[in-house]
Amino acid sequence: MNDRVVIGDDTEGPRLGEIGLQQFAPYLMNRIMGRYNASLRDDLAKLGLTTPKMRTLAVLSVIDNLVISRLAVYAIVEQSTLSRALDALEADGLVRRAADPDDSRATRVSITDAGRAAFERLWPTMRRSYTRMFAGIDAEERANFVATLQKMLVNVRKHDF
Repeated sequence: MNDRVVIGDDTEGPRLGEIGLQQFAPYLMNRIMGRYNASLRDDLAKLGLTTPKMRTLAVLSVIDNLVISRLAVYAIVEQSTLSRALDALEADGLVRRAADPDDSRATRVSITDAGRAAFERLWPTMRRSYTRMFAGIDAEERANFVATLQKMLVNVRKHDF
């Protein structure tokens, strides 16, 4: 009897041990983002922010007035976690929520001037971490890498935006 659980397509191919962690892109992406987020933790704490709050402010600083469901996708935060983050951000005066004028079931979120100022205080740390991440990588290689990531995002995307 075969006790193996098969999830998805069970086509033959190399196993993770044969690929190796240092050649497995999802592992590398998680390690990189883990280090990136860790590099921001001290500055986030000084501003009273968490990673979900920072992601929310970052997204809203670029694309303001989003419905919560879209904000959750862009901020890469589960809606329940985002809801708690928005409660705290709103209590601190960093965002405001309002009913969507076109859909009474939806709520839109906007960044306030105080929220924009908080994000601007954090941005230099984010920029330094980003710059350090790409040290020794020339502009063409970085552009190719970002283009590859954009293609990968299309491949795994669940949403049309």
